[in-house]
Amino acid sequence: MSTRHILLGLLAGGPSHGYDLKRRHDERFPQARPLAYGQVYTTLQRLVRDGLAEVDGTGSDGGPERTAYRSTAEGSRELAHWAREIAPPAPFVTNEIFAKVVVSILSGGDPEAYLRAQRTAHMERMRELTALKTAKGADLATVLSADYALNHLDADLRWMATTAARLTTLTAEVDTA
Repeated sequence: MSTRHILLGLLAGGPSHGYDLKRRHDERFPQARPLAYGQVYTTLQRLVRDGLAEVDGTGSDGGPERTAYRSTAEGSRELAHWAREIAPPAPFVTNEIFAKVVVSILSGGDPEAYLRAQRTAHMERMRELTALKTAKGADLATVLSADYALNHLDADLRWMATTAARLTTLTAEVDTA
């Protein structure tokens, strides 16, 4: 996910300061890793440097002084272009779980036990996400984010089951390579 474009999208609603942008990001993208304040302000500085955002003013509203930013016309064009781009499917599968299975085989570990433990962790996360999306008052963004994550976790579980069934063949291939 492009922090730069997400912040431009949040600025599309009007001028905001970094604190509000971080809060709104974390609310709008509840399943994403929360943004660090440093990342927000660094990205805002780059947006200004690149002419995609500009300082709208500063104010304190009785608290610490805060700088508000707004998107420029160029920032709006950049955002529109990015939003229309089709995200290409990954050309290569780079899966940490697969890498750990192979490394476990190479190092004399127990890949089957690793897959069982990983399955347990996935199942626990799926229970958490299901509780989150079915909680009373869950908003649609939370439900859709949880559904997305659940579908990916389900695909991982199916892959783990297939891999567990093929461990003998995989071990033979890895050992002879």
